[in-house]
Amino acid sequence: MAGQRRQPRSRPETLARRRDIVDAAVEIFGSKGFTGGTLQEIADQVGMTHAGILHHFGSKHALLLEVLTHRDETDVADLEEQHIPDGMPLFRHLVRTAFINAHRAGIVQAYVVLSAESVTDDHPGRDFFQKRYESLRGEIAHAFAVVCAERGIDEPETIGYASAAILAVMDGLQVQWLLDPSAVDLGRATEFAIEAIVDSVLSPAPSPLAE
Repeated sequence: MAGQRRQPRSRPETLARRRDIVDAAVEIFGSKGFTGGTLQEIADQVGMTHAGILHHFGSKHALLLEVLTHRDETDVADLEEQHIPDGMPLFRHLVRTAFINAHRAGIVQAYVVLSAESVTDDHPGRDFFQKRYESLRGEIAHAFAVVCAERGIDEPETIGYASAAILAVMDGLQVQWLLDPSAVDLGRATEFAIEAIVDSVLSPAPSPLAE
């Protein structure tokens, strides 16, 4: 009817539309990076206009942060209170996450590409990744401290190194796996590395590299 105002979309429909956009952005940013991927490509993939994307997210930067937040939320979606656990369960959670990631290459690729891009000057994701790594190193270090306390072990100085190393191993294995999935078992390789690092902190041995 002429002059009749269009009814606003229901909230569930709006949320579903935003999820479609985020899923498309994961694919586009994952294959082309933040700089190379355009909002128009994302809009074309979901059957919208460039202006429609901006209506939902305001800017390309805001959409990027939504993509990154979505990745973190999926990692803890099945956990109690949607937060990673503490102590030894945290290390088991990291291993489970690697096995899960082996079945979601798209979001892993987007994370790998965007985290690598974020080291460049003025990248809009830089602050997100700096804070994320700082937070994760702190979570892992605290988990080590909890396990040490439970076992009556004095906290070794290596906790800080081990926390950074676990994250480096997980991210590095993701790169190798994306390049050649048939050559790298992402879950098993991550499990082996985390077990070795945890063991080296809790049961330190002389370095085989020492002369």
